[in-house]
Amino acid sequence: MGNVFCLFCGCVEQSSVGVVERWGRFDKLAQPGLHFFNPLAGECLAGILTTRISSLDVRIETKTKDNVFVQLLCSIQYRVIKENADDAFYELQNPKEQIQAYVFDVVRAHVPRMTLDELFEQKGDVAQAVLEELERVMGTYGYNIEHILVVDIIPDDSVRKAMNEINAAQRLQLASVYKGEAEKILLVKKAEAEAEAKYLGGVGVARQRQAITDGLRENILNFSHKVEGTSAKEVMDLIMITQYFDTIKDLGNSSKNTTVFIPHGPGHVRDIGAQIRNGMMEGASANINAE
Repeated sequence: MGNVFCLFCGCVEQSSVGVVERWGRFDKLAQPGLHFFNPLAGECLAGILTTRISSLDVRIETKTKDNVFVQLLCSIQYRVIKENADDAFYELQNPKEQIQAYVFDVVRAHVPRMTLDELFEQKGDVAQAVLEELERVMGTYGYNIEHILVVDIIPDDSVRKAMNEINAAQRLQLASVYKGEAEKILLVKKAEAEAEAKYLGGVGVARQRQAITDGLRENILNFSHKVEGTSAKEVMDLIMITQYFDTIKDLGNSSKNTTVFIPHGPGHVRDIGAQIRNGMMEGASANINAE
C-alpha cells in the first residue's frame, strides 16, 4: 500500500518521511503513520521521500596511464537521512544526476594515474575515493552514501583480445618448458635403463663363461681320474672336438637359410685348441709379471 493523502489528512507509509509545509514554507517532517492537516491554517503535505536504500548504476569511460580506454561500471547505494529529509527535498532537484556527476569527476581523476593492471588490482581504492568524495558532498544535501562498488572493468575489445593472446602465449611457453623437461627425463631414464641392461648382460655373460669354465674343469678332472693314462691336454682336445661338432650341428639345424663357410677337419680343431692354450698361457704369464 502506498502513501495516501488528501486535503485534510495523509498517511505516510513505513520507511518514508513526509514534508509538511505551512503557507508554502517548510514546517516539519511527518513520520510514518496517519496525519491530519488544517488547510485553513495553510498546512499541507508537500511531498514524501523514501528512506530505503536506492541503487544507481553509472557507466564511465576513461583512459588509463598506459593509454588503454576502459569502461567502469559503478554501483552507488545511497539513502535519504531521515533527520535531514528537508535538505534532501529542497536542496536537490535531481540527486541522481548530481551523484553521477561527482562519480564521473572522481573516477576520471584517479584512473588516468593507474595502468590497466593496477586498475584491476586496486579497483577498491577507486571505489574508496569515490565514496569519500560523495559522502563529503552529498552529506550536506541530506543523503548518506552506503556503499560504492566497482562492478566491472571493461577494456576495449582489441585490448582484451591482445591480453588473451599474451596469456595464451605465456601458457604455451610454460607448456613447452614442461614438455622439454619431460622428454629430458625420459631420455635420461632410457639411457640409464640401457646402461643397466648392458651391465647386467655383461654380468650374465661373465657368469655364463665362468660356469662353462668350471664345468670343463670338472669334466677334465673326472675324466683324468677315471681313465688312466690320459693327460689333461688329451681330455681338452676331446672336449673341444665334441664342442666343435655340436656347433656344426646347431648351424645345420638353424631355421634361417644362411650359408657359413668354415674350415673343417680334425687338424683345424687342433689348431684352434693350440691357439686357446697359447692365449691362456700368455694371459697367465702377464698376470705373473704384473705381480
